[in-house]
Amino acid sequence: MATSRRVSRVASLIQQEVSQMVLHEIKDDRVGAGLVSVTDVNVSGDLQHAKIFVSIYGTDEAKAETMEGLKSATGYVRRELGKRVRLRRTPEVRFVEDQGIERGDRMLALLNQLNEERQSKGLDDDYIPATEEE
Repeated sequence: MATSRRVSRVASLIQQEVSQMVLHEIKDDRVGAGLVSVTDVNVSGDLQHAKIFVSIYGTDEAKAETMEGLKSATGYVRRELGKRVRLRRTPEVRFVEDQGIERGDRMLALLNQLNEERQSKGLDDDYIPATEEE
């Protein structure tokens, strides 16, 4: 079992290498359908599995197409990682769509909507409604 420091270093290195591959080396046209960025990599403690989180900007159709392209390029990515990253065994690679940015966007839109509603009702920012117990 590798130390947590080593696992995080390997994860960071995999993230850098896969980002370069996505930008410049994967020739599949489906990968270019949406704007793709590698947001995070989780590597198992034994360094045998790597879950690569990607954020895809585009329509739902472009996202699905891009994920299919990434899944078909899994073998290429693993082979290239084996050449670039010196490990005893190259980890199995799995791409997962990261929806954190979309959730954050949706949360921000809801907060803005609440703020607009408060302003339209003429409520102050410091106003806290009294409860019945007071």
